[in-house]
Amino acid sequence: MQAKLAIAAFGLTVGCAYAQAQDSRPDFSGMWSNPPVTLEEASCRFYCTDAGIDHLFSLLDDPRNDTRPLPQLIDEARNHERDKYLRPRLTSAALETYPLNPTDDRSFLYCEPWGFARQIFAPHQLEITQYDDRIEMRYGEWDARRTVHLDAREPETNQSATLLGLSVGRYEGETLVVETSRVGANSTFWGWAHSGRLRAVERYSRSDDGERLELVVSIDDPWGLKEPLILKKTWGWAPAEEIFPYVDCEPAEGSEQ
Repeated sequence: MQAKLAIAAFGLTVGCAYAQAQDSRPDFSGMWSNPPVTLEEASCRFYCTDAGIDHLFSLLDDPRNDTRPLPQLIDEARNHERDKYLRPRLTSAALETYPLNPTDDRSFLYCEPWGFARQIFAPHQLEITQYDDRIEMRYGEWDARRTVHLDAREPETNQSATLLGLSVGRYEGETLVVETSRVGANSTFWGWAHSGRLRAVERYSRSDDGERLELVVSIDDPWGLKEPLILKKTWGWAPAEEIFPYVDCEPAEGSEQ
């Protein structure tokens, strides 16, 4: 009898320890959307870089710019980001089609959902649901659904590439780290094509006050990039918002597949 009680107590202890371990993971679950409108967060509504943000604040700190309109300074910082950070990292192959013509966007022409390199920076809602073995991400743009596997799986040799690729995640303290591969060749938010060799490492963290979800992502593409890009994005906590099915897209008039 005592042995049975000891075994039961041991099982309860192990079960409680496991539950505590599960509960100790960072909590990202819920609805996130456009961030609180500070100047830096507004600049990161789609994506931003340290190069662009630093240049913007250097312009704001310069008394010679006190009378210049803020939108003009933001545009100047974006141009600096493009010319001094983004473009110099492009390979000659990527430069051949840079910048892509927006009117050739297949999402606009044929209502094709965005690929990975655009979808993870999409504005508006991101709903996160955490499970023991996976994380589900649902985006307001295109009502896209993405699974982040937490079982450290490796892609199969013959596994086909997809729009959003294969994402495998892990928790590192208060950070969710997601590694993505097997992404089909597509285009980016910042105006160039990428190949099927693109890989990304995303790091999600929550601000100390819990009101912001912050993403830092390193993107590498040996075909299109000389070195990885480091990009950032911010969402704000938005529990009252909802995501609805994406039914309003119509192919551009006269477009043909």
